[in-house]
Order: sequence, then C-alpha cells, then structure tokens
Amino acid sequence: MTAGEPWLNWHDRLHRQLLQNPQLLPKGATLLLAISGGQDSMALLGLLRDLSSRHHWTLQLWHGDHGWHPRSARIAADLTSWCQTHQLPLLVSTSTFSTTGSEAKARAWRYAQLHQACQQLNLHKTGEPCRTVVTAHTASDRAESLLLQLSRGTDLAGLGNMRWQRTLNADATDDIQLVRPLLHFSRDDTSAICRDLQLPIWTDPSNSDPRFDRNRIRQEVLPVLEALHPGCSRRMAELSERVSQLQDTQSALVKLSLENLKGADGALKRTPLQQLPDSARRLLLHGWLQAQGMPALSARQLEELSSAIGPSQPPGERHLAGQKRLHWCRNWVQLENNR
Repeated sequence: MTAGEPWLNWHDRLHRQLLQNPQLLPKGATLLLAISGGQDSMALLGLLRDLSSRHHWTLQLWHGDHGWHPRSARIAADLTSWCQTHQLPLLVSTSTFSTTGSEAKARAWRYAQLHQACQQLNLHKTGEPCRTVVTAHTASDRAESLLLQLSRGTDLAGLGNMRWQRTLNADATDDIQLVRPLLHFSRDDTSAICRDLQLPIWTDPSNSDPRFDRNRIRQEVLPVLEALHPGCSRRMAELSERVSQLQDTQSALVKLSLENLKGADGALKRTPLQQLPDSARRLLLHGWLQAQGMPALSARQLEELSSAIGPSQPPGERHLAGQKRLHWCRNWVQLENNR
C-alpha cells in the first residue's frame, strides 16, 4: 500500500491469511484476476491492488462479457474505462448467449478464456510467466455449491469441490493454477469492503435470473435457511472446507496403503484387499485406477468391481474405458490393455 492509504481490517485478514499460506499467491507473481464488476470481484481487486506492493505482485485483469443481457456490453465498457483511469490493465473476452447460455457452459467458457489469456500474456512476457488465475469465490459461494451438489446427488468429493487452489486446466501441461483467496470472506464482507474502499459495483441483471439454479438457491433457499438457523451459510462453508481436508487426508492414506498393496508390476495383492471393509476396498480401487490414468468410474461401477474382487468371489475380468481390461485371479488384481 502507498503512504496515506488506510490499513483496514479487511487488508489485515487477507494479508495474514496469505502469510500463513504463501503458496496461494506467491510473492512476486503475476496474477490474472477474473473481474466481473460485481461486489465480490471488485472487493478482490481492491484488496489485491492495495496489498500488491507488500507482496510484489503484478496485476493483470480479465473480464468476460457473456452476452446474457443488453447491458453486458455497457458494463464491459464502463469497467474498461474505470480500469484505464486507475491504470489497471484489462483484457475483455466477449461471447453470446448461444455459447454461454447455461451455468455449465458459461463456466467452461470463462475458464477456457482465462487459460488462453494466461498463455497470451506469457507469449510476450520476458520474466516470470503468469501461472496464477485468481477468482473472487467466497464462503457464500461455497454454501451455495454445497446445497447444489447435495440436491443433485454427490459424494464427499462433490461436497468439498470448491477448493482454495486447483489446476485451471487438467489437460494442459503448463500448470496454471486457479486460486480462490476469499473463501474465508462472506458476501456481506465483500459488500462492506467495496463500501469501505469506495469501489464501484456493476450489478449484473443475470444474477437475479431464475433460469439459473444458483440464483434460486441464493434468493429463495438460503434466506429461508438463514431465517430458521442464522449463520447456516457460514457453517455450510466450514463444512465444505472440512470435507475438502478429509479428501486430502484420504488421498494421502490411500497413497500410503497402495504402496504396501502393489506388486513389482503394479498389480494389487488381492488377499489383503479382500480382508478390508467394502468401503475401504472401493476407495483403494478408485485411487489405484486413477493413479494409472484411468478416468473416474461411477459409484455403481466401483461398487460392482469391489464386490467382484471381494471375498469368496471367483477370478474374473471387466472391460473398462480406454481399451483397458481389469483382470483378477486368486492372488492379484491387474489392469491390462485389451488384446
């Protein structure tokens, strides 16, 4: 922060959080911020702009005009003008409702555009490349996502899927990371941050469009739950965090267990697998298959395979995706190429 600018509680909260987790937004990194113009993203921009001198970041902004409503182009133009006034570099990508007409399509388009923007920045960059894309997801978003995942039917991984950090594009080799540093802040917090930092907010009419599931969760479901049990959004966000930590713990334990279960050729010892509870056998089978590059199986497929290689079951095989065959005999479980 420059001399004379106030150091607020909001700055202190985020600054201390980043000191405890320096891998989130590394010192000296080039950060590509996804800015919609709404209160969450403007709060993110305001905080990172003010903290950039302490952490030696270079900020690059990106805005996606989804073309969902007539005002979207005007919001993009006003945001561009504001960024120019404040000497903040902004890239704008434009789409149409036919391309981004659903939440899933819009999300895929945004992340693809952000990945492309990172690559374009790195083409002309002589120093450290941009490897960090930053979004303004909050604890409130986490609570909404948890409810959506529950209603759709999910496993533990789905309940904790909004993580602090993940690879932006799992199929790419450039290891660009998606980071969400505001997951400890609520939507009430970001509103207060914008007010305290005197930041403009551009309200997107599509945020109240009932065609989108998340909007109905935000406007119709969560207010009822908050009236019944005040603070439930925060508690749901905390639950999502604990579930993601549980997933990390499970992954580490699965990795250790598989080292003791694998033979020299990578096959699994069947006898110790048969002695495990079915839930543990499914978990280890899932981890072993993923480690060998197999796409994730459905819960039903895993349950069927776990039962088939379980106690008192004869040798057998199953054909899987990618021209692979899972074969098990008395002592071993092997993954082979189809002949």
